[in-house]
Amino acid sequence: MKKIVGILTLVLFIYACSSDDSTIDDQGPDPIPSAFDRTALLENWADNIIIPGYIDFTSKLSSLESSTILFTTQPNESNLETLRASWLDAYTTWQRVSMFETGPAEAVGLRLNVNIFPANVTTIEDNITSGAYDLNLSSNRSAKGFPALDYLLYGIASDDASIVAIYTGGQGAQYRQYLQDLVTDMQTLTATVLAEWQNGFRDTFVSNNGASSTASLDRLVNDYIFYYERHLRAGKMGIPGGVFSGSVESGNIEGLYAGNLSKQFFLVGLDAVQDFFNGRAYNGNAQGESLNTYLDALNVIKDGADLSAIINSQFNTARQSVQELGNFEQELQNNPPTNFLNAYDEVQRIVPLLKVDMVSALSISIDFADADGD
Repeated sequence: MKKIVGILTLVLFIYACSSDDSTIDDQGPDPIPSAFDRTALLENWADNIIIPGYIDFTSKLSSLESSTILFTTQPNESNLETLRASWLDAYTTWQRVSMFETGPAEAVGLRLNVNIFPANVTTIEDNITSGAYDLNLSSNRSAKGFPALDYLLYGIASDDASIVAIYTGGQGAQYRQYLQDLVTDMQTLTATVLAEWQNGFRDTFVSNNGASSTASLDRLVNDYIFYYERHLRAGKMGIPGGVFSGSVESGNIEGLYAGNLSKQFFLVGLDAVQDFFNGRAYNGNAQGESLNTYLDALNVIKDGADLSAIINSQFNTARQSVQELGNFEQELQNNPPTNFLNAYDEVQRIVPLLKVDMVSALSISIDFADADGD
C-alpha cells in the first residue's frame, strides 16, 4: 500500500512540474521561468533598435540643418521646398524613436522638447519679435520642435511667396535666426541622448537585467505602453477626435499647418510600436528576442490562443482600420466622425492587451496613473 501511495505521489509531482503553461486568469500567471534570456532581449533592443534609431534620427536632423542654412542664406521658394522636405523626413523618422523616452531621453525631456503639438503661435511670434528667448525654459516647449517648424514653414502666411516675403522682410533676420535656433536645439538634445547611449548607458541598460520595478525591462515596457496609450492613441487620434472632450478638436491635430500628414505620422508610429513588440531591427527585417518571444517562452494563452498572436492580430486590425480612412483632417469634418471613431476603437483595443494581459504575464507593474479610464 505504501508503495502504491508513493507511486501516485511521484506521478502527481511529475505532472505538476510538467504543467508550465502560463494562462491569463484570476489567479495571475505562473512564475516567470529563469530560462528566458533577458540580457539578449535588452541587447536586441539597445543594439538593433534604439541606438540605430537615434543614429538615423541624428542623420535626418543633420540634413534638416543643411536645408535650414540653405534657406536662411538664400530665402526663396525653391529652398523653402527643400527645407520642407527635410523637415518631413526628420519628422517622419521621429515617429519611430519617440517611444524610447527612457534613460538619456527622459533626462533631457526629448519628447517634450521636440513634439508638443499644436505649436503655441503667440509664444513663437513674441519670441521672434523680442529676440530674447531661452529655448531651455519649459515655457518655450510649445514654441519649438517640429510643430513650431510646421508653423514657420507653412503657417505664417497663406502662400509660398508670402512666406518667403516674411523671411526677407523687415523682421526677416529674426525669423531666420529663430528657425536656425529651433533646429540647433533639436540637434543638441538628440546628440546628447545618442552620446549617452553610445558611451556608457547602453552597458548600464543591458546589465540591469533583473525583474524589478527599476530593472531596464520593466521601465522600458512602462515607457513603451505609456507612449502607445498617451501619445499615439490619445495624442494623434483620441484628442483630435474628441474622444475625451466630447467634441472634435481638429486644431489639435499633428502637422496642423502642413496638413494631410497626421494619418501618415500615426501609421509610422503604429508600425514602430509593433516592430518593437516583435523585436524587429530598425534597419531591416531581422528579429531578435522581444516581448513577443518572451510571451511565447512563457506559453501565455488567452481565450485559447497565444497572447502574442492576439496582440499582433489586433495591431494588424487597427492598422487596416486606419488605412481605410481618408486623411484625418477630412474625417474630422464629419459630424460625428463615425469612421474615425470606429478606427480609434480598434486602436484602443490594444491598450488592455498590453497594459493588462501582457504586463500581468511578465509580472511587470504599471508605474503611471491612468487618467482617462482605460
